[in-house]
Amino acid sequence: MASLDFAQANIKQAQHHASPLVPRLPSTTSGDFDTANTPEVRKYLRTYGLTPPAVESFEVQAKRCLNLLALKPTPIEKYQYLTHLRATNVHLFYRLLSENIKELTPLIYTPTVGEACVRWSEIYTQPEGLYLSYTDKGNLHTILQNWPHNVEISVVTDGSRILGLGDLGVNGMGIPVGKLALYTACAGIRPTATLPLQLDLGTNNKALWEDPLYMGSRVPKISPEEERDFLDELMAALTEKWPGIVIQFEDFKNPFPALERYRDTYTCFNDDVQGTGAVIVGGFINAVRHSGVPAKGHRAIFLGAGSAGVGVAKQIVEYFMKEGLTEDEARKKFWFVDSNGLVTSDRGDKLADHKVYFARDDNEGKQIQSLGRLIDYVKPTILMGLSTIGGAFNRDILQRMAALNDRPIIFPLSNPSSKSECTFEEAIKYTEGRALFASGSPFPSLDFGGKNLTPGQGNNMYVFPGIGLGAILSKAVSVTQDMIYASAESLSTALNPQEVADGWLYPDIRRIREVSVTVTRGVIRAAQDNGVDRELAIRNLTDGQLDEYIRARMYNPFNERENVEDEVAQLVATASGLSQETNGHATNGVRAAAHL
Repeated sequence: MASLDFAQANIKQAQHHASPLVPRLPSTTSGDFDTANTPEVRKYLRTYGLTPPAVESFEVQAKRCLNLLALKPTPIEKYQYLTHLRATNVHLFYRLLSENIKELTPLIYTPTVGEACVRWSEIYTQPEGLYLSYTDKGNLHTILQNWPHNVEISVVTDGSRILGLGDLGVNGMGIPVGKLALYTACAGIRPTATLPLQLDLGTNNKALWEDPLYMGSRVPKISPEEERDFLDELMAALTEKWPGIVIQFEDFKNPFPALERYRDTYTCFNDDVQGTGAVIVGGFINAVRHSGVPAKGHRAIFLGAGSAGVGVAKQIVEYFMKEGLTEDEARKKFWFVDSNGLVTSDRGDKLADHKVYFARDDNEGKQIQSLGRLIDYVKPTILMGLSTIGGAFNRDILQRMAALNDRPIIFPLSNPSSKSECTFEEAIKYTEGRALFASGSPFPSLDFGGKNLTPGQGNNMYVFPGIGLGAILSKAVSVTQDMIYASAESLSTALNPQEVADGWLYPDIRRIREVSVTVTRGVIRAAQDNGVDRELAIRNLTDGQLDEYIRARMYNPFNERENVEDEVAQLVATASGLSQETNGHATNGVRAAAHL
């Protein structure tokens, strides 16, 4: 790892003086105007009379929200409605999301967030998160002072590789906003403790330059060296402002330099590389169990040799090694295909650094470009897709896999669904119902052979919320590879007996908060084993006690009204006690509190 030159961070040169102005709050009301609040709570919050008088149940609120959502004809309009709901009644938003997680997640994250990012400057209506531009270099710590909340976790992107959509500049803000909403919904990280962070480091997307509505800088993308210096300052500033903050990198075109540079210095990870790898390994472990083929008998073809694919494969290497293979034996289980064909060490072109580890040197001079020919050559048990080439696993490819394997493992992982290498229906139809399937995007269940089959979805939301919460609760000084792998292993154990009996690879997404407890526990245990935890008081807890500890610290939007009611009751009790102590001569302030 390159050593950090903290002088470049300009922390001491930044202006740290406190502003005499009151901080401007983001648009969220934190639920102050929630129509579920009782009259006593409304008086306490000074919102009495500012909402209609009825005190509504959660069920009535949800009915209204779902009715309004149904009136929106397109996914992007539903996305905008949910964005507005989160901004104006954050607890109601998370109550609605928690009770409809399977139906609403595609509307607040993939695939709808892709369209939201493409059109971000067009549909922008309100601030959501923090924007830092390259021209702010030298003053990042000062700008962070404008954020009014204590932050436990931040998702950071430069917008240079959004999903399969390319460089979107500051339009990429939809990704950290959506991702952090899932941190809250799935793992109970309090909304005010999250910071969506968009870096404006220029863009080479000329269409954005020419778009009069584009809200970012119309300058070319800065150089890697300039980005490194900027990130040096940013990482130091974030950690100085909020010691213990967990920083998640997202959708950087080349994620490896930052990850390698900062992983041992700050509490950070990259979900594209590590989270994607972990969630696929979690499903892969279960797929191997169902396949009937021992680990040493598997061979994998990866269509797509980008950072995400390599990240996934490296974590599967770790699984193979835990199953008794040497690293070299595990590495040779993989054949990668990029736009130039099979990735080999003698292909004649210069390979990107991240591809070298898996480059084949046993191809006997053969340079295979055709996926079908490579399947005949390798005879794989596993076909992974991270190519963003929609339909690449066509009928011929799937039938070849079915001919070779009783239970072929088919994982078309590209997002959004239009770029998925095949659909669930295609995988089932062309393998005669035998495919062990997981995708990156959601697909509907289907009836086949008299059974209702449910597709697995290797959605990162199974692991990244638990990784983040585990790092926060253990007060980890870094996010180790063992912590990442522990999230995968824990996920593979999180299925209930019925899900196991039905042959599912992943748990029901509707149980995501309980799944996140299991993943969080695994991450905390790995942090403890690695000695990177600072929350020493929980080291001796049993697993059951640790699970309760985790649950007790998860934000629950259904409890917020009661929490405020408790504050009111305590205030009234305190005021009453003071009133008795002064024999009825209470101060005006206490008397006011007692008559809420």
